Amino acid sequence: MKSLAELQAIKEKMQNKVALREGSGEMRVVVGMATCGIAAGARPVLNTFVEEVANANLAGKVTVSQTGCIGICQFEPVVEIYEAGKEEKTTYVKMTPDKAKRVVEEHIKGGKVVAEYTFAKENA
Repeated sequence: MKSLAELQAIKEKMQNKVALREGSGEMRVVVGMATCGIAAGARPVLNTFVEEVANANLAGKVTVSQTGCIGICQFEPVVEIYEAGKEEKTTYVKMTPDKAKRVVEEHIKGGKVVAEYTFAKENA
């Protein structure tokens, strides 16, 4: 860092990401970040959700957070999406950053579940 202005710019950039992870939007994206999830690649998946939601200016609508063990370790990385007004959550399994981008585009922005990535499809 070379100046106070540069430090301020870094602070503002990171505050947007923190707000995404602590907010209370009408949709919650929860990434399993227990040891098994991290070992399977959950951290890049979490980072992709945070970046894609921020880039789409959905921070007021969508909260991205992490949790511990979801309980289906063989399907890690696991992502659960909770939507206000819906009883059931959507559980995505074997996620990758590319799959996360598609989920943001089609499910979070478009309202259509990407069925081929879901737990239900995996167990069909």
